Amino acid sequence: MSMQEMTAKISDGQGFIAALDQSGGSTPKALKLYGVEESDYNGEAEMFDRIHEMRSRIMQSPAFTGDKVLGAILFEMTMDREVGGKPTSHYLWEENGVVPFLKIDKGLEAEADGVQLMKPMPGLDALLARAAKLGIFGTKERSVIHAANAKGIKAIVDQQFAVGDQVIAAGLMPILEPEVTISIADKAEAEAILRDEILAHLDAMPEDKQVMLKLSLPSVDNFYKPLVDHPRVLKVVALSGGYSRDEANDILSRQTGMIASFSRALSEGLNAKQTDAEFNATLGAAVDSIHAASVAG
Repeated sequence: MSMQEMTAKISDGQGFIAALDQSGGSTPKALKLYGVEESDYNGEAEMFDRIHEMRSRIMQSPAFTGDKVLGAILFEMTMDREVGGKPTSHYLWEENGVVPFLKIDKGLEAEADGVQLMKPMPGLDALLARAAKLGIFGTKERSVIHAANAKGIKAIVDQQFAVGDQVIAAGLMPILEPEVTISIADKAEAEAILRDEILAHLDAMPEDKQVMLKLSLPSVDNFYKPLVDHPRVLKVVALSGGYSRDEANDILSRQTGMIASFSRALSEGLNAKQTDAEFNATLGAAVDSIHAASVAG
């Protein structure tokens, strides 16, 4: 599982990154959308078994291959489990040609200065070492911007790049995710502050280092093009952020060089009660539409 091959796949491949990383708080919601009610399982262990069944079904579907899906972001518990008799990360790369990433943040702090920073990650170095050993290529860490507050956005970007440095030091590729909430009135202003802060950090990075960025779809088409074109950036990916799949695909298709990293928009329409043929057809249609929007730009 060579980092060089994976880097080339993300850099040159035509496709998108699947986000399969719902964690404890969002799992019941994800399962409900998948047709599994809270009454269908007892306690957290069974809940995580059910979500792993769903993710395994997605990963083992003939629709989920590296020709359209470049990478997949995993929840820590998914990384620690197996798919098709192999560690999940090995299965993704060896069987599907899909590059494995790991969600590393531990959730969000309470809102301050219009943003939610990431909670502390005391065991991060140990987690990164474990991930590297399992052949994980990169990480993803999310924080959220709720207002065009310059102080808050600077704090978010500073924290993202600090964590990114730690990830790079462990030999992995960080996906920095400072999400802008899509429903806020001052979204465009928040994006302008965010872009400037990110550019300042990128310009200060050593020439032999790179990061990836995961950003909300912008209010102004190609607003993030300077980030897409920056030599310190391997790839800019978009989150669906609450838009329906059709809306997200529509906006994404107008962004040059930006690709999807959708979670809910990818699994929209999938149901535990579907036959394999129905499930694979539904997933195939989702993969095709998100792939088309990702390569359109």
